Amino acid sequence: MVVWPRGVDEAAAIVRVAATHRIPLIPFGAGTSLEGQIAALGGGICVDMREMNAISPPSIEDLDVVVQAGVTRRALDARLRPEGVFFSVDPGADATIGGMVATGASGTTTVRYGAMRENVLGLTVIDAGGEIVRNPLAGAQVIGRLRPHPAADRLGGTLGLICEATLRIHPTPEAVAAAACTFPSLDAAVRCVVEVGQNSIPVARIELADERQIEGHHQHDQTSFAVAPTLFIEFHGGSQAEVEAQARDTAAIAAEHGGGDFAWASDEAERRTLWHARHRAMEATRAMRPGSGALTTDVCVPVSALADCIAATQADIAHHDLVTSIVGHAGDGNFHVIVLLDPTTRPTSPVARSSTPAWCGGRSSATGPAPASTAWATARPASWWRSTGRRRSR
Repeated sequence: MVVWPRGVDEAAAIVRVAATHRIPLIPFGAGTSLEGQIAALGGGICVDMREMNAISPPSIEDLDVVVQAGVTRRALDARLRPEGVFFSVDPGADATIGGMVATGASGTTTVRYGAMRENVLGLTVIDAGGEIVRNPLAGAQVIGRLRPHPAADRLGGTLGLICEATLRIHPTPEAVAAAACTFPSLDAAVRCVVEVGQNSIPVARIELADERQIEGHHQHDQTSFAVAPTLFIEFHGGSQAEVEAQARDTAAIAAEHGGGDFAWASDEAERRTLWHARHRAMEATRAMRPGSGALTTDVCVPVSALADCIAATQADIAHHDLVTSIVGHAGDGNFHVIVLLDPTTRPTSPVARSSTPAWCGGRSSATGPAPASTAWATARPASWWRSTGRRRSR
């Protein structure tokens, strides 16, 4: 069953009915996440939030805006842009705000502006018993109130239904510049990222792509990037001089690691083209082998461990002779391996079983957090539950 609530009261009524009849409840936004939380393993009610898409007038003085859970990232951007402000969390996909809150989304700008945790100021949530919880405090504190509710088990483990969020917004920077820089190896590119962070250069984005990913962009997006491990970097500042100083310092560090000259995106149109290509990493990788399926992983480690983690992952890829690309939010230690598979190969086949644990669970031994995509709790349970140190409920 699929239902489309149009307001908070309707959403609360739906939750109460589900709790009374012990029916699993699965909130749905845009379906763009990797975490697997929309998989209706026990059936139930799918609560499609896309009708709850209102955006209140932003407060330019307080730098916040209240939105309903079904608002998409691009719709919010279009509403805020004329006001001279923007919402900073950019996971790439046109996700809904409710889904981004639920998954703690991060993205290309996390290195400077933070993830959802730093940009959610308050939430309106329906708890597992159908009570409307409104709290102006940080979103994590609202979720903390939901955990003990005894009705959560009746809803298939759903803690609550996010209906509205108060979001932090930022002034649009006066000056913006973006560039691509190639490196002799992925290791050199990652070590450049680490040193940029150590020198406190406030880059707005610093994204990593290996040479296979660049080849995919050529085939899919008709780009002209040099085929080599690449960092895509963006700088924000209050003046052109500030941006130029950031770029100069970053270029000097890149040169120490064998980086080439910066290839600049000279205007807003070129910057949007650059980031549009980066956000289409999955499609670009699949273009290298048309008709193939794709298996994605999502790993996060401390930035200091990123170079060694990626090197070990590359060794795994070579050992299994896989067709892959590597792309990631290198500034905050997050990377993805996209594995191309024959469409007849199931994700639980021997090739997937032998290659994915290291990227989904085993790499967390690098003292990093658990994998960002917890869909592996279902697809690869042994590695994920081992990495989190938790027991799997049956």
